[in-house]
Amino acid sequence: DVQLQASGGGSVQAGGSLRLSCAASGFSFDDYAIGWYRQAAGKEREGVSCISSDGTYTNYAESVKGRFTISRDNTKNTVYLQMNGLKPEDTAVYHCAATNRWTTLPRLYDYWGQGTLVTVSS
Repeated sequence: DVQLQASGGGSVQAGGSLRLSCAASGFSFDDYAIGWYRQAAGKEREGVSCISSDGTYTNYAESVKGRFTISRDNTKNTVYLQMNGLKPEDTAVYHCAATNRWTTLPRLYDYWGQGTLVTVSS
């Protein structure tokens, strides 16, 4: 079975840091780009960042550029999202997803995992 398990969420104060992990299994991880998406209560899903299958290319939403860093370790089938300088507006459920394309379009992602909640207090 395909699994994408996001973890690492929690509650932090503004300015704090968290590192999210996305552990994958059940598919050829090395062939898939991974994206992080978030959805805040009452808001639409938003793309946060994505990384190509070999880690060469990355993409960030303007709202997180300079604060978040995405990386991956293909030996561990895991993608990370280092989040620094967190703001209350970063509060959301964060999901990771996998696609065999290079895209930021959610509808082109093949696999989705359950999310992890990030709460940032002011």
